[in-house]
Amino acid sequence: MKLAVAALAALLAAAPAMAEKLPAHRIFESPDISGPRARGVKLSPDGRSVTYIKTRADDLTITDLWIADVSGGEPRLLLDGKQLAPAERELSEAEKARRERAGVATRGVVDYDWDDQGKLILAPVEGDVWVYDVAAKQARQLTRSAGDEIDAKISPKGGYVSYVRDDNLYVVPVAGGAERALTEGGTELKSWGTAEFIAQEEMDRHTGYWWSPDDRAVALAFVDQTGVDIVERPEVNATGARVVPQRYPRPGRPNARVDLYIQPLDGGPRVKVDLGPDADIYLARVAWSKDGHTLYVQRQSRDQRRLDLLAVDPITGRGKVILTETSPHWVDLGDDFKPLKDGTFLWSSERSGYRHLYLYAADGKLIRQVTDGAWPVEKIEGLDEAAGAVIFAAHKDRPGERRIYSVSYAKPAQPKPLTSAGGLWTVTVANKGGAFAGTYEDPRTPPQTALYRTDGTRVRWIEENALKAGHPFWPYVDRLRPPEFGTLKAADGSDLWWSLRTPPGFDPAKKYPVIVQVYGGPSGPRVASNWHTPEDQILLDAGYILFRLDNRGVGHRSVAFKTAIDRRMGQLEVDDQLAGAKHLQSLPYVDAARIGVTGWSYGGYMTLLMLTAPDSLFKAGVAGAPVTDWKLYDTHYTERFMGTPADNADGYAKSEVVGRLARLKPGALLLVHGMADDNVTFDHSTRVLFALQAEGKPFETMVYPGLRHRGGWTPANRMHRAMQTLDFFDRKLRAD
Repeated sequence: MKLAVAALAALLAAAPAMAEKLPAHRIFESPDISGPRARGVKLSPDGRSVTYIKTRADDLTITDLWIADVSGGEPRLLLDGKQLAPAERELSEAEKARRERAGVATRGVVDYDWDDQGKLILAPVEGDVWVYDVAAKQARQLTRSAGDEIDAKISPKGGYVSYVRDDNLYVVPVAGGAERALTEGGTELKSWGTAEFIAQEEMDRHTGYWWSPDDRAVALAFVDQTGVDIVERPEVNATGARVVPQRYPRPGRPNARVDLYIQPLDGGPRVKVDLGPDADIYLARVAWSKDGHTLYVQRQSRDQRRLDLLAVDPITGRGKVILTETSPHWVDLGDDFKPLKDGTFLWSSERSGYRHLYLYAADGKLIRQVTDGAWPVEKIEGLDEAAGAVIFAAHKDRPGERRIYSVSYAKPAQPKPLTSAGGLWTVTVANKGGAFAGTYEDPRTPPQTALYRTDGTRVRWIEENALKAGHPFWPYVDRLRPPEFGTLKAADGSDLWWSLRTPPGFDPAKKYPVIVQVYGGPSGPRVASNWHTPEDQILLDAGYILFRLDNRGVGHRSVAFKTAIDRRMGQLEVDDQLAGAKHLQSLPYVDAARIGVTGWSYGGYMTLLMLTAPDSLFKAGVAGAPVTDWKLYDTHYTERFMGTPADNADGYAKSEVVGRLARLKPGALLLVHGMADDNVTFDHSTRVLFALQAEGKPFETMVYPGLRHRGGWTPANRMHRAMQTLDFFDRKLRAD
C-alpha cells in the first residue's frame, strides 16, 4: 500500500498541474485580459515618434493617446481620455451613427491624426476638438460648442482644423482666429461634407471632404437624401421607446444623390465636379495628386460592375476617365490607388483572377504589372518612394496567415517578406523611408507591437505584451490549446480551410459536443492563425470543441472562389458548412448528434439557414442580429452580390429565411438582437418571431434594449450575451 501511495504521489508530482480556469466575469473586467494593446498606431511624419491609442487599465470603456520615442525610453501618456471626456456629454445622433459605422466602442480619445509637418496632433474627444502641440508638449481645447464637431481633421500643412457641425463644413485657423463656415444651409437631408449611410456602412468611406496637400482647397461632397425611402424602425431603450424615421436605401430603391465640389480657401467660387451624365452612381473614393494640381475621383456604377478613375481639373471641375475596371460579377472597392510624386500611380486589380498591383502613367497607360501569382494582394500598406518600393499585406503562403511584403515598382522584382510567418501582421508604414510599426499575433501570442526598420528588423518594442508572469492571461495560459488547421473539398473541388480547437484536458478517447462559429459572408477569412477572443475560452472551458470553416464567397482568395456566390447568397455557403459538419461527424472524438452553430449578422443569417437546411446536421443554434430577407437590407451591399429584386427574383426568393422555418426543429433556436439596430433593423427578427409564433413552434429570444448592431455594447452586455449563449448550448447540447 505504501509503495502504491508513493508511486501515485510521484506520478502526480510529475504531471503538469491543470491551469486555473478563467472566470467568465474576468474576461469583461479591467485591465484587458489580453494585455495592453496598441491600436490606431501611427508614425510621426519625421519618424521620431510612434503614437497609439490604448484602453485604460482601470476602465475598458475609455481609451487614451500614448506616444513613444523611436530612440528608446518608456512610452508616455499624451492625452488622458478619462480627464478630457465629460462623462455627462450626450453625443448627437449623427456622431453616434458615425461611431457605429466605424465600429468605435469606447469613449475618450477614439481617433487622432498628425499634420504633415509633424508639429501638431488633432484629437476629437466626445464632440469637441483638442490640438496637441508637439514642441510645447501641451494640449489645448480648440472648440467648445453645444453641438458635435464631426469628422475633424487637421489640414496637411497644419494651418487649419476642419469639421462638420450641423451638416455644414467649418474651418478654424490653428494659430488663432474666428471659425469660418465653408458651406451654409446644410440640413439632415441635404448635407455638406458628410459621408452618406451607404458610404460609411458598406463602402468603407467615412468622410465627405478632402484637403488639398497645399491647404488651399477642400473637395467636399453634397448629399441629398430627399429621394431615399423612410424606414420607420423602433428604437426601444430601457426607459422608453420611439420610432425613428430612418432614410434607409433598400435594394432596387433610390439611393442618396451625391455631388462633389471644390471649395477654395481664399473665398473663391465653389466649383462643381463633373461626375458624368448618370446621377445614379456611387462616389467611391476621392484623392489629390501630390502637387495638388489634379483631383482623382473613383466613380462606381450602380450595379458595381464598373469602376472609373477620373482625373479632374480642380479649376474647372472637368474630368477625364483615365482607367476603367469592369467585371461580370462586381468590382470591389479598396484603398490601393496611390499617386506618386512623379505623376505615376499604383493601382490594384483582379483582372488576372487574383488581386495584384499595377503601375500606371499619369494618363492611365499601363507601365507594368508589379505583383503576380496564384495568390492575392490584400492591400497596400505604404510606400518607400525613395527606394521605389511598395509595402503590402497578403495571405500569400496560406489563407490563415497575413504577412507584410516589399517589392519594387520601379523595376521587375519578386516580393520580399518583411515579417515572419505563423500568424497575423498589421502595420503602419512611415511616410518616408519604409520603416513601420507592426503588430503581430498568433494563437499563443496576444497582439504585440514594435517598431521595425525597412528590412523588417525590430528596433524597439512599443507594447511587447509578452505572455509571461504578470500578464493578465498568464494564470490561464496552460489552458490554451493550439488550433488544428486543415482543408476539405467543396462540391466544385475548391479547398475549404477549417480550424478546430479542443477544450482543456481534451481526451481523444471521449466524445465532445461541437459549436460551429460561423460568419460565412463575403469578407476576410475567419479561419486565421490569430489570438482568439478570450470569450471563446468560456465555451472551451465548458467542454466544447470550437470549429470554423471558410466557405466559398470569402475574400482573400481567388476571384472564382469569391464570386461563386454571385446572385445566389445563402446557397453555396450552406452547402460548404454542411460539408464541414459532415467532416466533424467523421471525427472519432465528436458526438455527431450534438453539433451546434452560432454567428452574428451574416453569421446569424447563416445560423438560421444551417438550422433549416433540408439535411441539417445541427441540433441547436444561436442567431445574432440576422438578415432574414435581403430585400430589407441596404443597396450597396445587397445589389453587389444579388442584383435587384426585379432582375433576380429567384435568387432573392431562395435566400429568404421565413419560408424555411417549417423545417426548424422545436426548441432549436435562440434569437438575439439589439433593439436599436440601424443596420440589420429589428424587423428582420420580428418576421421570424411572428412566423414561429404563428406555427406554434417553441424557440427562445433575447433582446437588448438600446443596443445597435455593433455600438453601445458594454462589458456587462457582452458578458450577459456570452453567458446566455453558454446556458442555451448547455441545455440543448448536453440535455441527453
